[in-house]
Amino acid sequence: MDTWLARHRARIKRTSLNAYIVFLRQVFNLAVSARALAESPAAELKMLKPEEPIRDTPTWPQFREIVEEIRRQKLNDDAGESAGLVEFMGLAGVGLAECANLRGEHVDLEAGKIWLFRSKTDTGYSIPIFPQLHDLLQRYKAAGRLVTGQALFKVRDPKKALTNACVRLKYPHFSTRSLRRCFITRAVELGVDFKTISSWQGHRDGGVLIAKTYSHLRNEHSDAMARKLIAS
Repeated sequence: MDTWLARHRARIKRTSLNAYIVFLRQVFNLAVSARALAESPAAELKMLKPEEPIRDTPTWPQFREIVEEIRRQKLNDDAGESAGLVEFMGLAGVGLAECANLRGEHVDLEAGKIWLFRSKTDTGYSIPIFPQLHDLLQRYKAAGRLVTGQALFKVRDPKKALTNACVRLKYPHFSTRSLRRCFITRAVELGVDFKTISSWQGHRDGGVLIAKTYSHLRNEHSDAMARKLIAS
């Protein structure tokens, strides 16, 4: 059994190999239940730890260039709308689902708050209007977009615009999820604590998930800062 699985390890991912193992266990368990076998030869097979996925994340300058590249496409009627949505997602650290639920009344410029609804956890939460986000929202206000009952964004999904911009700029294929990671990465590198970032993401674990996923960035940043302390 191990020999058979070993032949497949080089060609498929561990998640697929685990699916094979689950299938084999079920098949041989049926054979044992039918008394065709005394015991399952797959009983001792161990599940493998899945590989860590490679998640490309734009740097802050790359993110800003992507937004401008989308906005430069004057022949695309939706270019401005797509650029605005991509810009908001990166500046606010907000996902597509939250953006789809945003209405004009959810943006309170006077209170400095944006009210969001996280469909994944079926909960509402708020984030501050970050200084980097203020100018964009002021432009939306001037354009009459912060109106009660009106969707803040006219484009539902900027995936095509984002993909094409990455191709033209010869960047990796950044997804809309990459924009949230870009925001979090920058916040970590600027010294924002994990608990605060977690609250901005609508998490309720006190920063555990953010710390687990992004703690290496804090360590890298700390090491880089330490190298600046040159002995005199």
